[in-house]
Amino acid sequence: ILPTLYAALCTYLVNPSKMADYEGILLGMGNPLLDISAVVDEDFLSKYDIKLNNAILAEDKHLPMYDEMSSKYTVEYIAGGATQNSIRVAQWMLQIPGATSYIGSIGKDKYGEEMINNSKSAGVNVHYYEDETAPTGTCAVCVVGGERSLIANLSAANCYKVEHLKLPENWALVEKAKYIYIAGFFLTVSPESIQLVAEHAAATNKIFTMNLSAPFICEFFKDAQEKALP
Repeated sequence: ILPTLYAALCTYLVNPSKMADYEGILLGMGNPLLDISAVVDEDFLSKYDIKLNNAILAEDKHLPMYDEMSSKYTVEYIAGGATQNSIRVAQWMLQIPGATSYIGSIGKDKYGEEMINNSKSAGVNVHYYEDETAPTGTCAVCVVGGERSLIANLSAANCYKVEHLKLPENWALVEKAKYIYIAGFFLTVSPESIQLVAEHAAATNKIFTMNLSAPFICEFFKDAQEKALP
C-alpha cells in the first residue's frame, strides 16, 4: 500500500489541486492501545514469564506489570496499536491533511484523551468508539538488548461494536477510502466489522489488506480468519 500512496503524494506535489482526491484515501481499523515502552531487564522478563520477540494478550499474571514499568523504569507513552501505528506512519509519509482515517475503541479516561490528542496531532482523522465501562487499552513494550516483546491489555479496545461502524459518519469513512488495512489482531474483537468492510471492498473493487499479526491469531481465531480471507 505505501508505495502506491507515495505515488499519490508525488502527484499531489506536482498538482496541489488534487489534494481533495486523497482525503480519506486510507482507512485503518484496529485495537488502539496506549504503548508503555521501556528498556527493562532480564529479571523483569522472568518475573512475568515474557519471551522476547513475541506478541501476546495479557493474562491476570501480567496486569501488575504496567504500573511496575511506570514506577521502576523510564517509560515513553505512545498512541499505538498495530494498525494505528501503520496508519500514523502512512499519514506522516503522505503529508496530506486528512489522507488517513482510523476506527477503534478507547475508554473515556485520561489515556483516551491522550490517544485522541496524539493521533489528531499526527494528522489522522480518528473516529473512536468511546466505551464508558472499560479503561483505554495499553500495551507494554518491553525492550532488552534491542529486542522487544509486546503484552497487550485490550480493555476498552476489546469493546468495539459494529453498531458504531454502521453510523453514517463512520461508514462514510469506509465508502470514501480506496485502501483499507486491518491487522489480524482485530479478529479477536470484531470479526463482524471486518466482514462488513471486507464485503464492501470486494463489491466495490477496493484494496483490502490484512496480516497474520501473531501466531495465536492463526491458532485460536482460525475460523474468523478463514471467513474473511475470501
